Amino acid sequence: MLLDVQLDGRPDRAAERARELVAAGVAGLFTFEGPHDVFFPLVTAAGVVETDLMTNVAIAMPRSPMHLAHAAWDLQLISKGRFRLGLGSQIRPHVEKRYGATWSPPAARMREIVQATKAILASWQDGTRLDFRGEHTTHTLMPPTFVPGPNPFGPPPVLLGALGPVMTRTAAEVADGLLVMPFHSHRHLRERTLPAVAEGLARAGRDRIDLFPQAIVAMGRTDDELARATAGVRGLLAFYGSTPAYRPVLDVEGWGEVQPEFNALSKVGDVAAMMALVTDEMVETLAVRGTPEQCAGELERRFGDVAERVCCYFPGYDAPLDQVGDLARALAEAG
Repeated sequence: MLLDVQLDGRPDRAAERARELVAAGVAGLFTFEGPHDVFFPLVTAAGVVETDLMTNVAIAMPRSPMHLAHAAWDLQLISKGRFRLGLGSQIRPHVEKRYGATWSPPAARMREIVQATKAILASWQDGTRLDFRGEHTTHTLMPPTFVPGPNPFGPPPVLLGALGPVMTRTAAEVADGLLVMPFHSHRHLRERTLPAVAEGLARAGRDRIDLFPQAIVAMGRTDDELARATAGVRGLLAFYGSTPAYRPVLDVEGWGEVQPEFNALSKVGDVAAMMALVTDEMVETLAVRGTPEQCAGELERRFGDVAERVCCYFPGYDAPLDQVGDLARALAEAG
């Protein structure tokens, strides 16, 4: 199994960090839509390392599929065919109040965004007339002046992030890959995600879709290292747990009644109390914890039969580079 890790979001640091991570042995780098632009660090990294690159995820609803297609085409070019465009919808308050964009039923909207982006990329690659007409977006004008022409490395894959059954089915129907939300458990993956994938594939008459599972990892070799890592993981689990849309993961494990408590505490900014609600059992179930070798074994157990690579997050702490390398090697040996 191959290891993908998050690249520092600051574009002025991305090149140096990319070199360090690739030298340590990681197979791919991804960015997320956080304090910095999701594309710029990858542009910087593509110029200095030859490794797989991915947005994980670019928030799609505030963007035009045309913008997404141009960014994806250019990153595919400068990375020499190593780019994947990962898209996500975000929740309504962020779309409307942070991005200032319009909200609509997310699965239907994301279906069109994926389809439209792929249609634009295909028209550039194949020279066919662009004629995408949807309920939420329409693309029928593509004068030759604005056509970049065929990409020598082919169009990049378009992936879709999902957690709930409707979005997961949508990804299985129209996307090139599914980014499995990092806030999940082994049981949720098996009982909710994989059946929704199978249903989506059946609806679309497709045989398979690439799965890109993600994991929240607390990694260390000493008690102090594990304590710091676990504190960072508790913070991220508490943040995810405060979001009503993520309650189904807690429900599967019998912890659904805690979600309103997370949410209420988040509204008054009591982070310490939120973290205190995250039990050791939650950490072990919703995240992966241990030495690099122990983490690799658990990741292989959870995902080895459904995926060829895994995206790992080390939230709130700096995982030592040598341990990241040990994790990459242990995963490769476990697969």
